[in-house]
Amino acid sequence: MPSLSTRNPSAKCYGDRFIPDRSAMDMDVAHYLLTEGKKDKENAAASPSKEAYRRLLAEKLLNNRTRILAFRNKPPEPENVFAADTVSSHQAKPAKQRRYIPQSAERTLDAPDLVDDYYLNLMDWGSSNVLSIALGDTMYLWDASSGSTSELVTVEEDNGPITSVSWAPDGRHLAIGLNSSDIQLWDTSSSRLLRTLKGVHESRVGSLAWNNNILTTGGMDGRIVNNDVRIRDHAVQTYQGHSQEVCGLKWSGSGQQLASGGNDNLLHIWDVSMASSMPSAGRNQWLHRLEDHTAAVKALAWCPFQSNLLATGGGGSDRCIKFWNTHTGACLNSVDTGSQVCSLLWNKNERELLSSHGFTQNQLTLWKYPSMVKMAELTGHTSRVLFMAQSPDGCTVASASADETLRFWNVFGTPEVAKPAPKASHTGMLWLGSAPPDQTPCPSRMSGMEKSIRKYAEDPTKSVMEILHVEEIPAKHILKRWTNDQGTYYPNMHSTFYLKAMDVEAFDHTYVGLDALMVSGAPFAERRDGLGFEDRMACLVPGTLPGNGEIACVGKQRNCRKMH
Repeated sequence: MPSLSTRNPSAKCYGDRFIPDRSAMDMDVAHYLLTEGKKDKENAAASPSKEAYRRLLAEKLLNNRTRILAFRNKPPEPENVFAADTVSSHQAKPAKQRRYIPQSAERTLDAPDLVDDYYLNLMDWGSSNVLSIALGDTMYLWDASSGSTSELVTVEEDNGPITSVSWAPDGRHLAIGLNSSDIQLWDTSSSRLLRTLKGVHESRVGSLAWNNNILTTGGMDGRIVNNDVRIRDHAVQTYQGHSQEVCGLKWSGSGQQLASGGNDNLLHIWDVSMASSMPSAGRNQWLHRLEDHTAAVKALAWCPFQSNLLATGGGGSDRCIKFWNTHTGACLNSVDTGSQVCSLLWNKNERELLSSHGFTQNQLTLWKYPSMVKMAELTGHTSRVLFMAQSPDGCTVASASADETLRFWNVFGTPEVAKPAPKASHTGMLWLGSAPPDQTPCPSRMSGMEKSIRKYAEDPTKSVMEILHVEEIPAKHILKRWTNDQGTYYPNMHSTFYLKAMDVEAFDHTYVGLDALMVSGAPFAERRDGLGFEDRMACLVPGTLPGNGEIACVGKQRNCRKMH
């Protein structure tokens, strides 16, 4: 049976089973056939049945999403898994722009003959935007608006050097403490010496603080004296509690409490009603005597946004910044800064605190309150930064150092981006009601006292909240205590008065944090405890509310004026 195929043994085979004989191939034709077929396949329209099958398969397997791997076409936009209305209702808040804090001084001035003494207070910045600085026996004034410098006075050598300086609230009158124990009062607008206060202290006057027309002085003799500059016998009251030099004095924003620090490592909180014209031995005048610091307490700063919060700084062997509740005397926090604390300033626009220091870095440190995280450290001084002063707008800080330089820092921002004061168009209500001695007020009775409501508006130039007049308050009702609207009756009172603040726009029980009441311009009542509007207030000065009297409320809402 013949075979199906025969093999010619003499025939030669070129190539193998994978690579054909190239000599018989037309490469151009082969390339054309390969590429054209692929293009036709890619561009060929699928039949309706195949397209329907593809869509059905994609829907079942991929939930109607497109191909998993798509190398040629741009992948489609992902589906939005949230509904449009849900997304719009949960828009993220815009990120708060971080404030730029310059690390170098904006301006540097020479300050020759600046006395290198930790216990003195030789610089202050007045409300008229004029900086005063004492260099040896001479007082200089630097006008921040024009940049001009003038010499106010050079004291006699027997009286010098100048040991303290403080501007009156009007920004025109300047108090100067001397090494001879005298205090001079100057009218800077006319460069005229108005009067000299003598016999107040036995030695140098290292600290000064104004409270309206009262100039409080602290001396090396440990005495603190209230001087009424309007009268001839100016020394009207005295606080006694320090055994060594008083190196720090600060009145609270309400003018009801005075903080004093001394070289005896003591911090005292004084109540304005506790001063005495004739202090007696063994009688404690202070509200609180705080002994936590282990070095001299010079740096004092009352918080601008929490009236009973005081920051204090200790000297070289203490190095701590401490925070106090001045109503209770409790120490809220203590931070070891690592070096001598020379001065403290609060930021009026943010919750921040600035401290100046001595050896080793001689820096200014900006802290975030209340976390006390360091935000910035400003260096440039080559010796301890003894004094700091803040511009009236709260943005610029001047620092004076023992290296005899005066530097200006934009550490608290610029006036253009500082937080503006509340608009004057906002209005509110303050309710004031009373009850006979045999009755206790209740919320329902409070809500019915519409005639006691007086509107107020906000004005950035004022610091108190004024009420036009009160119609429903009888004369000779003594305001002894202020309590909350739950009603607590004090039997020693002719009548109990209650205050409630309400927001007109929201009309909810939004309480305003009051510090004190002023009647006819005089201190009347002060909050004794707590932080809120509902805490009780105690009488400062015995007095009566007239039928058409004027009440000023001093507190957190300070930007208020009369309605017209």
